[in-house]
Amino acid sequence: METKSRKQVKRLMSGSSYSSEELSSLTMDDGTTVVYSVNGDIKRSICGSVDVHKKILMAAICITDPASLKSTFFVRKFTTMNADIRTMAGWFKEHGVQDVCMESTGKYWIPVFNILEQNDIKPILTHPKYVKQAKGHKTDFRDAIHMASLFRMDLVIASFIPPAEIRDLRELCRYRLKLTYIRTSEKNRFQNSMTISKVRLDSVFTDPFGKSASAIMEYLISTDPEQVNDDDILALISRRGNVKASNEEILDSIHGYELIGVQRDKLQIIRMHITQIDECIDMIDSKLEYYRQKYANIINHLTTMVGITSMSALYILGEIGTDMSVWRDDHSLACWAGLSPANNASAGKKKSTKVGNGGHYLKPLLVQCALAAVKSTKKDPYFHHKYETLKKRRGHKKAIIAIARKMLVAIYHMIRDDTNFHPIDKEEVTQKTKKTQGLNLKNVLIFLKEHGADGNMIRMVEEQCSENTEIKDAKEKQSNLAITDASQPIQESVNGMS
Repeated sequence: METKSRKQVKRLMSGSSYSSEELSSLTMDDGTTVVYSVNGDIKRSICGSVDVHKKILMAAICITDPASLKSTFFVRKFTTMNADIRTMAGWFKEHGVQDVCMESTGKYWIPVFNILEQNDIKPILTHPKYVKQAKGHKTDFRDAIHMASLFRMDLVIASFIPPAEIRDLRELCRYRLKLTYIRTSEKNRFQNSMTISKVRLDSVFTDPFGKSASAIMEYLISTDPEQVNDDDILALISRRGNVKASNEEILDSIHGYELIGVQRDKLQIIRMHITQIDECIDMIDSKLEYYRQKYANIINHLTTMVGITSMSALYILGEIGTDMSVWRDDHSLACWAGLSPANNASAGKKKSTKVGNGGHYLKPLLVQCALAAVKSTKKDPYFHHKYETLKKRRGHKKAIIAIARKMLVAIYHMIRDDTNFHPIDKEEVTQKTKKTQGLNLKNVLIFLKEHGADGNMIRMVEEQCSENTEIKDAKEKQSNLAITDASQPIQESVNGMS
């Protein structure tokens, strides 16, 4: 087995070719050996790969001879500067590479992906776990070759990357979502400061950040405690809203408050920050108006489903796009979104599984929509009836996940078929009468087993029920004989009359 020196490795990394025969016996100075097989079903005779890092890119080109199935790898190192990335794109095009596989390393892959896409090269993004090298064999040089070797045989699982316009929509929607999270955190800090300062407006107002509560807090923050007047506070209360508390209750929640210097400053800063966040969200909403008008037809279709608003429809489009042909079917989309249970079977036995970890943005959104949909009992009770049926058997959490999956499957077909929400079983579900399940021995025994009853108790119940059944059958038999004896004279008289 031949040992390669560092000079030979540097020569290869600078752009020299390396045959698959040599690769099969490559040994580095540290003694680690990597064996590359040339056997397999070659899907791409020419392809490339990029091992992405913060400052460097390790690119590889794999050219395979279809007759001999021998591959030649070209490996070259680039920096992450824009000019060098364009040089790498030109290097790929010189060798006739049209498909390039790359890792999704943080956010570092995005500029590389965009530049390759702009140069008419099709980049395929994959999770690093699908192209991970064996432990002890990992170097940037080997990672690039290993990735290209897998990619040529189509053994790489591609990640879903929507078109550029949908990616822009996704960026805006996700940033808006992050801002709402930050605003919620700031509101929680504001309420904590109110509690420390002995202001209990959250006990008398449904929304402590509503019009009346906000006006009162602004007054308390900006006014000296000695100059605070009850009449001024009552004048700030707007009775047009849902203020159910009396004036005395509102004043009692304020009397005795203590806005210490630090808390007063903190409340002012938080209010200023919340105002700035609201302005940023308004700016994003103005940017989203373009996409709202462009995809108005799809949004109108999605909003026909209960629980889906125009904003949530935009969020969904930003995650899954508008082209449903990229998904194999609705089950594939649900699996990608993390709403399908995994397979875990061994020795012919199915083990307990749970939904996947995918859909970090889409899954919580659909669960939120599902929670709103199951509360609709008058406008459209379809999902409410579905939820109630599932909840009895599987519980609240699993039922909500199931409803979220049903909604996503419906969204898939609504976008694909350009149609409104009209489930084929809607009439059957909404008009189905509630059927009570009869209590019998079989159901009782199943219930006892599920709730941990021991075998002796189950046998005792079964024997007792059997005895009761025999007694009941005997009584029914005696009753039938008595009825027969009583009806015999009547039958004879009828026969005599005839």
